[in-house]
Amino acid sequence: MNIDFDVLFPDGISDETAVAIGDLLAEFLFAWEGTYFAQLRRHHASQLDLFDPDAPWQSPPKPPSKPQSRRKSR
Repeated sequence: MNIDFDVLFPDGISDETAVAIGDLLAEFLFAWEGTYFAQLRRHHASQLDLFDPDAPWQSPPKPPSKPQSRRKSR
């Protein structure tokens, strides 16, 4: 998908229009972050351990597996 930024951001809008659009986008962003805060935080936290910057060729360690139940199935 290619976005034509010249169409989205035309030249020649007034200062008041630029401020109004900026305020609208800021309010939208605050509402979005307030609604999806947990998902955004969880995703960003998961991105921190993707690789070791000192050894980027190594893959991240696998999470520990859940212990298997000792109870035998019948």
